[in-house]
Amino acid sequence: MIDELYSREILRRTTQLKHVGHLDAPDGQADRVSKLCGSSIHVEVKMDGDRIADFAQQVEACALGQASAAILSQTVLGASVDEIRAGRDSLRALLNGEATQIPARFSDLRILESVKDFPARHTSTLLAWEATLAAIGAAQQK
Repeated sequence: MIDELYSREILRRTTQLKHVGHLDAPDGQADRVSKLCGSSIHVEVKMDGDRIADFAQQVEACALGQASAAILSQTVLGASVDEIRAGRDSLRALLNGEATQIPARFSDLRILESVKDFPARHTSTLLAWEATLAAIGAAQQK
């Protein structure tokens, strides 16, 4: 069962987190925590209109949360709010076993398809996406 969940590709992605740290004077920031497993993430963003100009994250998560955050972090710069939302919504649909069209920018989310069989892990897999959208929301409130 564990081999089905933690594929070699998912484990490889845990080592590919980008934009780790903090930003000077972020426009918005947010924290998200998975109550079930304790995984947490802190995200900071700088916006240029509706696009992410800069991004930083602090990830203390399980392999699934790390892999998902890594996929986001590799292509987040320049992404629009709508693209981030579409990525999150596609990941959520994928985890629910629904047919979905994943945005090309985030096509690597497909490697997380096996997580659909483990509902208790869905929250940690979505953490980076939820935190990023919350940080964008905080930036838009300013």
